[in-house]
Amino acid sequence: MSDEQEYPGLGEVPPPMPVTSDPEESLDEVREAALRAGLEDYELSPEDLAALAGGEEPLTERALPTLAVIGRPNVGKSTLVNRILGKRLAVVEDKPGVTRDRVLYPAEWAGTDFMLMDTGGWEAKVTGLDLSVAQQAEVAVEMADAVMFVVDSKVGPTASDEKVVKLLRRSGKPVVLAANKVDGPQGELEAASLWSLGLGEPYPVSALHGRGTGDLLDAAVAALPTEMPQVDIDPDAPRRIALVGRPNVGKSSLLNQLAGENRVVVDEVAGTTRDPVDERVDIAGRAWTLVDTAGIRRRVHMTKGADFYASLRTATAIERAEVVLVLLDASVPLTDQDSRVIGQVLDSGRALVLVFNKWDLVGEDERFLLERSIEQDLVQLSWAPRVNLSAKTAWHTNRLVPAIDLALSSWDQRISTGKLNSFLGELVAEHPHPVRSGKQPKILFATQASNRPPRFVIFSSGFLEPTYRRFIERRLRENFGFEGSPIQISVRVREKRKRR
Repeated sequence: MSDEQEYPGLGEVPPPMPVTSDPEESLDEVREAALRAGLEDYELSPEDLAALAGGEEPLTERALPTLAVIGRPNVGKSTLVNRILGKRLAVVEDKPGVTRDRVLYPAEWAGTDFMLMDTGGWEAKVTGLDLSVAQQAEVAVEMADAVMFVVDSKVGPTASDEKVVKLLRRSGKPVVLAANKVDGPQGELEAASLWSLGLGEPYPVSALHGRGTGDLLDAAVAALPTEMPQVDIDPDAPRRIALVGRPNVGKSSLLNQLAGENRVVVDEVAGTTRDPVDERVDIAGRAWTLVDTAGIRRRVHMTKGADFYASLRTATAIERAEVVLVLLDASVPLTDQDSRVIGQVLDSGRALVLVFNKWDLVGEDERFLLERSIEQDLVQLSWAPRVNLSAKTAWHTNRLVPAIDLALSSWDQRISTGKLNSFLGELVAEHPHPVRSGKQPKILFATQASNRPPRFVIFSSGFLEPTYRRFIERRLRENFGFEGSPIQISVRVREKRKRR
């Protein structure tokens, strides 16, 4: 028996909202009530009941505990961070000092969600940039709920390590000691010498190969607080916009143009920007937070070292944004890397605006053919607003804010359950699902589980084919808009409860 079939008698299906005085809304709610009543004959899981309860999501979220990873330069902190995350997000290179600032990543282990903070190497008695890096690491300790202290087991405890221990003791934060670069039994003996630091058991690990990271993470998660406070979300906070695209399409130039001053470095050499840069700017009398990012490069083998891994950090900027402006170079044909960037945004579920920069470089005679080519290449993205502009001359940059507002309003949009089921009822009556193997799946009920992005859950008596799901999505857009926002549709097949 599947997981979905193991929950008979979990409780009644949540009742519909009270009937309103509007005749059309009343009819929708009567239909909703009838469909909800029909669901009582089907096996529903607790997740199903939660989705059916619906309602507006509260403007609060539970803060996640923070685990800071600190240590001397080149002990493998960022490699360990990547190992914990399961993907290469932290910038790694075989030389010290590559990581310079504090970078937060969402992480999970054994069902516990937390924020993982990568830091630059801490050293005593340094000046200049190295001093700033060390100060950032000290701030990370103060911000963290627990600390993972990484030491090179092959080198053993050093004078700098001893000073880090003093820093950690003053902070009073829980500490988990990671003895990195342990690749075998001999390395475990070397790791045992780290007991002398007085921080408890050293956990022998190999960040490069993954050896021992499970035990280390078990200890780290146990050191994190189990209860975290609720954090209010400010509905009036500036909306976050990420500017992404392959190198040299004009991301930094557009940011500077919108800000009205040179906020970030711009150069004709591609790849000037390495780390995401947050900038608060006023556009059309409103405050926005813009995130300029490193360009996403074409091929893995065409990039090396820190530049390659910095491009992967763009994914983090996308995840932190609400709407993403994908910059494309109008003076050259659409490329594979452009498609890769767009795909990355779609996978993230963020609102999307396509921005064709350098439009002033396209001749009058060529623009018609270019428009035709764009429509053909991006036929699956006909729902995304498109702005043609020139970041260098500010031509048509005034069209950005209306496009961003349109995308964000679609991303925020909610459809009432009654209206959604009335829409689907009419749709299925006009275009029923094809019969397959003598069976025709029936749509039982639908609800919008969440927004940002809009996510719909459809309960059905059988599997809905991908082509029919795409048909539903297309009709949803035709009826309710959703310009600039991806739509997620999940189908839950449910069987009738067996009579006893």
